[in-house]
Amino acid sequence: MKYASVGPIAVWLPEKIETNEDLQREQPRWNLPAVAEKTGILRRHIAAPDECSSDLAVKAAEKLFSDFDIDRNSIDYLLLCTQTPDYPLPTTACLVQDRLNLRKNTGAIDFNLGCSGFVYGLSLADGLIRTGEVKRVLLITSETYTKLIDKDDRSLRTIFGDGAAATLIEASDQQSLSMFEFGTDGSGADTLIAGQGGFRDQASIIPPRHRQRWKSNLYMDGPSLINFTVSAIPGVIEQILGRAKLELEEIDMLLMHQATLKMLSMLQQRIGVTSEKMPIRLEEVGNTVSSTIPILIQGLRNSGELKPNMKSIMLGFGVGWSWAGCLWQDTWQTS
Repeated sequence: MKYASVGPIAVWLPEKIETNEDLQREQPRWNLPAVAEKTGILRRHIAAPDECSSDLAVKAAEKLFSDFDIDRNSIDYLLLCTQTPDYPLPTTACLVQDRLNLRKNTGAIDFNLGCSGFVYGLSLADGLIRTGEVKRVLLITSETYTKLIDKDDRSLRTIFGDGAAATLIEASDQQSLSMFEFGTDGSGADTLIAGQGGFRDQASIIPPRHRQRWKSNLYMDGPSLINFTVSAIPGVIEQILGRAKLELEEIDMLLMHQATLKMLSMLQQRIGVTSEKMPIRLEEVGNTVSSTIPILIQGLRNSGELKPNMKSIMLGFGVGWSWAGCLWQDTWQTS
């Protein structure tokens, strides 16, 4: 049997950069130093008005093909994770397949998951490869959340950035991804929600959990999300370790969804690990939703902090509420 192996990753970020200094000049009443102390975010990339998730996805994939000399005709399946599709239909993955000139017998699907999406995508790719029908999967995460945010929304505009990551998942004889754990609690749907753009009548949509203070289409209840994360995620780590018969000390890194500094710092304290073991890298890109984990991995690979054959636990969590984790040993750098 063949297993999924995480290969090279390419990241594409929009050209426009919005710094905290830019926001401070535009919004002089905002206390940006205090906000940055909580979020850990200093700048974000913002998609242009005519730049959508498919555009970022195509650029990330083309960068992957170019930088790592990958033959696009070798791709058997395209998985595209996005919560900000170009259209309600057709499937954005179909648009990306055409623009990338992938084979017409390439599978292509969207899946609508946010912060847990990358790990879910790895599990889907692993399942496809285990069937023996697929050898190479192109997993793309691409988000343009900033299009949902009002310019006066202090809570969201200081956190979310746009971006895409393209990851090559290849068939391997060695099992490097294992112990997948998933979770869903739809009672938290009202803590991070965009109420417009679907087909439910506005009079019957799920209302935000608390009063919506700003005019953004996107609503987020930060405290509830933090409480959910800090209470649920340590248990997922314990489940993965228990199934793998490992101790936390035997894990080299915890690769977490990069939400905010406050949330991740509380998780660090709850789990009892250092920032070296659970890196936080938010300053330059902000919260890019489904792309945070691949962006984190690419940065750690480039810096040499994520070394070949290290054992890591990946964990995505948030909107839905949805979460997913797995055990991972990075074998790409030695292949």
